Amino acid sequence: MVLLRDPSDENVVPVVQELQRHLPPVNAIRLGQDYTSGQNDVDSDKDESPFEFRALEVALESICSFLAARTLELETAAYPALDELTSQISSRNLDRVRKLKSGMTRLTARVQKVRDELEQLLDDDDDMAELYLSRKLAGSSPVSGSGAANWYLASPTIGSKISRASRASMATVRGDENDVEELEMLLEAYFMQIDGTLNKLTTLREYIDDTEDYINIQLDNHRNQLIQLELFLSSGTVCLSIYSLVAAIFGMNIPYTWNDNHGYMFKWVVIASGVFSAIVFVLIMAYARFKNLVGS
Repeated sequence: MVLLRDPSDENVVPVVQELQRHLPPVNAIRLGQDYTSGQNDVDSDKDESPFEFRALEVALESICSFLAARTLELETAAYPALDELTSQISSRNLDRVRKLKSGMTRLTARVQKVRDELEQLLDDDDDMAELYLSRKLAGSSPVSGSGAANWYLASPTIGSKISRASRASMATVRGDENDVEELEMLLEAYFMQIDGTLNKLTTLREYIDDTEDYINIQLDNHRNQLIQLELFLSSGTVCLSIYSLVAAIFGMNIPYTWNDNHGYMFKWVVIASGVFSAIVFVLIMAYARFKNLVGS
């Protein structure tokens, strides 16, 4: 039998349907009927795997398909959002990408967990041998006389006609107990599938990181432009303060002997102050450019 935690859940109902399609019903077996019609008989004839492997394959297929579908949905929503954020940096686009990144992190953790479990199982032959439930049951059951017949009739995978899967399992029990090639091939197939899903998520994460780097470069560029504008305005303020200094000096209530009948002095003072201000402005900008080049 297959035990499910919550078979009425909407996400588990498709798994139940797949199990019912791939596995023969228990009632028909217990009544001794020949289950020779429908899709179940076709699957049983084509698939010689033990009962537990067929159930495990349905579970792995459901998990990998679910995670692959969630990854596809995330990719469909993430790439346009990242492109839009690249073209226009706004609070709305940033919040949208933030939510997608959070969902990607949670999904990556789930995919990574499944991949790690499969990898750990593939690395340990003893753990894989423990998954041969039919082999262990056959090894602990009598193989001759009425005991074997009772076990055949009680098994949910065997009806009145002994399936080829059970005969293969019995032959395996009598043979090499450490032979896990069949299960290893099954797990490797879904390991490659879940690893491909993880690679897609990794590629998406790299694309998000590249987008963040590009946005940071744009923000740094805008920040540098603002700093240059601030420096330009500050330099202009310093130059104007020179005129204010000259005006303050000449505006003091102090008698000057050369201030009488010397109207041309105003022209020379204005010209000298302007030249001096221009020199100061050029020196400030040259120093700022020099520091920028040294810093880069």
